[in-house]
Amino acid sequence: MAVRVRLTRVGSKKNPIWRVVVADGRSPRDGRFIETVGHYNPQTQPSTIVLDRERLQHWIDRGAQPSGTVKKLMRAGNAPAPLAAEEPPAAAEPAAAESDAPEEIAQAAEESATETSESTAAELSEPVEGVPGGANFPAEHAADEPGEPASDAS
Repeated sequence: MAVRVRLTRVGSKKNPIWRVVVADGRSPRDGRFIETVGHYNPQTQPSTIVLDRERLQHWIDRGAQPSGTVKKLMRAGNAPAPLAAEEPPAAAEPAAAESDAPEEIAQAAEESATETSESTAAELSEPVEGVPGGANFPAEHAADEPGEPASDAS
């Protein structure tokens, strides 16, 4: 018997709530199962993930294969929730060094913009062949009606 750890839907219409169950791999998604080892509610903010780690490990040790979604839930359930009150660590550099940084960034941005505009201008000055209505389209084809093939002047 191939035992899987997978999700079973128990919520109502447009209200998905999932149980994490241990079931025979041949049984249907919402069908017979061996044991419930947790539940998952994706509608709460943040999502509610409750897993019985001891029972889950018991079944995995005995050969149960978790589905891809259950593997993700196991990883997400391990991560501690971020604390909102926690502030980023203070910078070790003095405040005087920080005041020079915006000037350096602005100077680098100006140099980059100048290089980009020069290369773009060079690309635009080259003639574009085969593009109707192009800025550098040959003058002999300018009088042709749209939709008609270009006349051959040679």
